This record gives sequence, C-alpha cells and structure tokens, in this order.
Amino acid sequence: MATLQSSLSNATYKIQTPQKFFTTSNSTKTRNLIFSNKRNFPKQSTVVKCSTIPSLYPEIRETDEEHSCDDTRPFNEVWRELHGCNNWEGLLDPMNSHLRKEIIRYGEMAQACYDSFDFDPHSKYCGTCKYQGAHFFEKLGMADRGYTLTRYLYATSNVNLPNFFQKSRLSSIWSQHANWMGYVAVATDEEEIRRLGRRDIVVAWRGTVTYLEWIHDLKDILHPAHFRNDPSIKIESGFFDLYTTKEKTCKYCAFSAREQVLAEIRRIIHRYPGENLSITITGHSLGAALALLSAYDIAEVELNVVDDGITTTKIPITVFSFSGPRVGNLKFKERCDELGIKVLRVINVHDKVPTVPGIITNEKFQYQKYIEEAISFPWSYAHVGVELALDHTHSPFLKNTNDVGCAHNLEAHLHLLDGYHGKDRRFRLATKRDIALVNKSCDFLKSDYGVPPNWWQDEHKGMVRCSDGRWMLPERPRVEALPPDTAQHFEQVIKYARSKLHL
Repeated sequence: MATLQSSLSNATYKIQTPQKFFTTSNSTKTRNLIFSNKRNFPKQSTVVKCSTIPSLYPEIRETDEEHSCDDTRPFNEVWRELHGCNNWEGLLDPMNSHLRKEIIRYGEMAQACYDSFDFDPHSKYCGTCKYQGAHFFEKLGMADRGYTLTRYLYATSNVNLPNFFQKSRLSSIWSQHANWMGYVAVATDEEEIRRLGRRDIVVAWRGTVTYLEWIHDLKDILHPAHFRNDPSIKIESGFFDLYTTKEKTCKYCAFSAREQVLAEIRRIIHRYPGENLSITITGHSLGAALALLSAYDIAEVELNVVDDGITTTKIPITVFSFSGPRVGNLKFKERCDELGIKVLRVINVHDKVPTVPGIITNEKFQYQKYIEEAISFPWSYAHVGVELALDHTHSPFLKNTNDVGCAHNLEAHLHLLDGYHGKDRRFRLATKRDIALVNKSCDFLKSDYGVPPNWWQDEHKGMVRCSDGRWMLPERPRVEALPPDTAQHFEQVIKYARSKLHL
C-alpha cells in the first residue's frame, strides 16, 4: 500500500473538465483500436499526474506476455461470423479477439442506458434520459463511436412491474405514465461503416436500476405472443405487457414500445435502400429480455426482409444480451431458431437472474417438449441462443462478496469479458479496459485499488451556481416526444406483415 500511495504523484490521468464524469485513462487508446477518430471531442482538459496503470494494478502487467487467438483478419471481412452466422463456433474457446471487442462495444451501448438514466426520486425528471438525443453519445464520452441516435424509446409504467419503473416523489413531473426505456441508433460515420463492413442499426434497452426487486413482480404466467397465428408461442406476461402496452393520453407512450421500435427500424431501413445493413439489439437484465423479444418481433413480421421488386434480402438480426432472464416457452425458443435470430447470452455463473423464470421446467429438463405439448404446462421456459458463461471468482481484481447486485452488475460482466480467454485459461485483461469502471454503481473491486464504490454521479448532483452565488437545479430542455411519423411507419409494418404472412 505504501508503494501504491507513493506512486500517485508520477503518471497521468486525463480528466475532461466539460464532462460531468470521470474519464477512463485508456479511452484514447480504445478509440484508436476500435473506433473512428473523426469525431469532435471536448477541447478543454486538465492533466493530473498519478501512477501508471501497471504500477497501480500489477495484475495488468501480465497481459503483454501472450495473446491467445488474436485475429489478424480485417474486421469487415469476418463481421458475419462475429455476429453468429455459424453460432460462434470456434470463437468462444479460445476467445476471439475481434469478438471480445465487439461484445464489449455493444455492452457499453447497453451500459449507456444506465449512465444516462435519471433515477433520482427527488427529481421531477425522474424516469427520463438526462440528455437530449443530439448530445447523447457526446455527453457519455462516446462521440467517437460513429453512431447517430435516431430516437428514444419509452414504455408506460401502467403495467404490473412496479419495482422496475422509477417515479418522482414530486407533484410536478415530466410525465405521469412514461419511463425512458432506451434508444435506437445507426452507424453514420463513413470510416466506421467501412471498418464494420456494413451500416449497423442498434437498439439498446434499459435494464433495472435496482437489482432483484422486479423479479418478484414476475408471475411466471405465459402469454401468447400474438405476433403470428400460433397461440402456442408464448412469452412471460410481464415482458409482454411492458413491450405492448400503451397509454393514449401520454405523448411519450401513446404508442407502445413495440410500435415505437418497429416504426423506427422501418424508417431507417427505408432511408438507406440498397445498402448492406445489420440489426443488432442489446440489453442487460430486463433489458436483455426486451432485446430478445424485439428481435423476435422484427423477424416474425419480416421487417428485416427487404424486397426491391428484383431481389429479396434478409438483414441479419443479432442479440448480444447480458444477464438476461428466460423470456418464453420452448416453442418461442424453437421459433427464434427457425427465424434465424442469432443470440449470444453473456452471463455470470453466480448471477441468479438467468435462472428465472422456469426454475422447475426449462431447457435443461429432458422431457420439457413432451410436458409442454402434452399437458400445456404453464410454467415451462427455455433460453434462446448460445451461452457464454463467465465466473467473477476468476478475476484477481474482484473481492469475495455476498452482494447479489455485484454478480449481476453489467460493468462487472464487461470486466470479465476483457479478462476471459477461454475455459480453464488464465484471467488476463486483453484490452486493458479500466478496472475502475467496475465500481461505477457497486462495490466489487478489492480495496487495494483505491477506487471508491458507486462513484458514477452527476457533479454536485446536477446543481449549478448562479451569477448571484446561489445554487439551483436548472431546468432541462423539453423531453423529446415521439416522432410525428411513428403511426405512418408502424401502419406500413403491419400492412406488410398482414399481406405477406396472412396475419
């Protein structure tokens, strides 16, 4: 510890003063490795001398000794393989270097939903995104990602998941019914599009700010999906309600989350005719359930099938989910497979959320198919896709804890991904992703590293000092509502589905 303290006066962290949050010391290197550098960044910065990463965190020094399965192929030549066209065969053990970065990249897009969400019950903006869409990625230090946010997604809180939604305790609030649920974005930077090998459409769903409370709201009741004429395909009723319920008196959820996301995907697809596109959906916790549900919906109504009158093209749909629960029954799982939806589920083996619902009857039960078909067993659930199981006890940076929230934490999963090289292989950080990020919203790092728990927060909790010396919480710009063409695009989605699929 003496060595740790004495080294704090030597090396460098870069702290960007216009930003409200701590900026990781390796952010510039990450940009050069993965993303386009053509974006504009904050101009003002303050350089603070502190220890070098290797001297602070001795375990990181080992990462330069060897690199297992470094993929030297150009990314744009192998992206379909990385997005599951072969169900990730040969890419997970040992872990492919391109795939690791790709999973972390989408995980950070899901994490952005947490970092930007206002969950302060004392704020009249509780339940909203703290930033306007035009500045979303910039405010989160992600302006270099090469994506443009095209719309926010909302859901009505008038469903039977009371522990999921965040509401203000104040009487004057932005909405009595809505909660911000995530966003849709599209790759627009030409350099990034060339690197990716296609124009990528991303849907990121917000998960749960608090841990297991929402799990207790689940009734394990299966509900027919009704996205096609097959009542045997069922999903958990709470997820179904969250995805499909709307509140006509509210301008933010006058359309359901389902209608919003389908309308926006259609709008983007028609904006870029003839281009090579992909649809990638991500989410953590309950957001992972919405990611899978929306992926199934997009494929079921054939929104990803583009027919220009000459050729028919099928846009690939991939889900990168983190700590997700089971969503539907075995019929749902089989239908997702038939539709060609590729799902990679990242879990921590010590996390309980991926084990529910369906504790009794699930994909591990030998006679699940029989019991589901013969007696219509109402509590039968099955996971979809390929599982990547991680174990937080393998990381030398994390402490032993009984806090179930730590095992479920998304930043902890991204840390484990960075150190994972395959089963029975030594934990070694491959990209040197800052371990301080683990403690953004939990207390999981060993105290030796001097990173305080739950350190991610607004500067002064959003309070600013006025010219007269008084402190106040400033008004935010008007919360963005739904685009005026939402109804038009959704009607076209349904019209096409009914004509092609006889719904």
